Amino acid sequence: MSKRNKATIHDIASKLGITASTVSRALNNHPRISDATKKLVQKTAREVNYQPNNIAAALRIGKSRLIGIIVPTANRNFFSSVVRGIEELANKLDYKVIICQSYENYKKEVQTIDALLSARVDGIIMSIGKNTEKFDHLQRVLDKSIPLVLFDRITDQIEVNQVVIDDYMGAYKSVQHLIDNGYKRIAHFTNPRKINIYSERLRGYYDALKDNGIPLDPELVIESNMQLEDGKQNIVNMLESNLGFDAIFSSSDYAAMGALQMLKEKNIKVPDQVGLVGFGNEPFTSFTEPSITTIDQVSIPMGNVAAELFFELLKADPKKFIPQKTVLKPELIIRGSSVRKIKETV
Repeated sequence: MSKRNKATIHDIASKLGITASTVSRALNNHPRISDATKKLVQKTAREVNYQPNNIAAALRIGKSRLIGIIVPTANRNFFSSVVRGIEELANKLDYKVIICQSYENYKKEVQTIDALLSARVDGIIMSIGKNTEKFDHLQRVLDKSIPLVLFDRITDQIEVNQVVIDDYMGAYKSVQHLIDNGYKRIAHFTNPRKINIYSERLRGYYDALKDNGIPLDPELVIESNMQLEDGKQNIVNMLESNLGFDAIFSSSDYAAMGALQMLKEKNIKVPDQVGLVGFGNEPFTSFTEPSITTIDQVSIPMGNVAAELFFELLKADPKKFIPQKTVLKPELIIRGSSVRKIKETV
């Protein structure tokens, strides 16, 4: 057999002088095949470097025991922790995951959906990219009656199971915390695109100001991609514009980190002169000086719930499907960047 050709069950059968069907049953642990034969077949399979054709197997039995997971980027603690939460349940049920990244690119997201469907995954769990505004590719998944669960970044334009945190409440708590610490000119870093998580955080920011009688200044709502460099540039722009801010609530820990670095560079003291709250509880937020107050997105529980909804869909009758939306409670992690002593009046 040429090294260029993959070994097949027929190669194993020919080498052992048994039928291909016997080899197939032995590899699939069929009860009618003796243990001795199973061991011999498995030993021979290893010797010839046999690799099973999972797609062909999926076509035969109707299940691949594979779950496709799509995240915008895997190098963020939040997304990697959600994947861990999904895997915790999936592995217990003998399912494996295929992790794919969209890189916030709509075309890449569509191509990844097509690739996962071609790979015969049993379903898909995903978070939508920032640049995704059309959802035909997701509707195709549903039209094939393939389970689909969205988490964190979702859309209400298709009927699908969803898992999110209460982004509105996370933002409201963050701004209320800043107000309780004496800050009044609170800027908000947000994303210009109409993604559910950012619109909900903006709404929470608005309502917290309103409920505390603080006028809304539209100039304090700063739009950017909220990466580290954006946080730095936002500070530069705000200082040059003389906005007179005394606090920042950022919808991204990365932009918050950039803001902290630039404030230090400008010799502006945090939290004495400017308070700072991020969102996401990325690991670095606890290591900065001062450490950054942030919102924990309960990422592992989110992955657990997404997996639970997925496996419920596997067992459910598609004709009786009623979409579920699970909303988890965020946690405000108070650290040094937002706690200052309020001067007492005599």
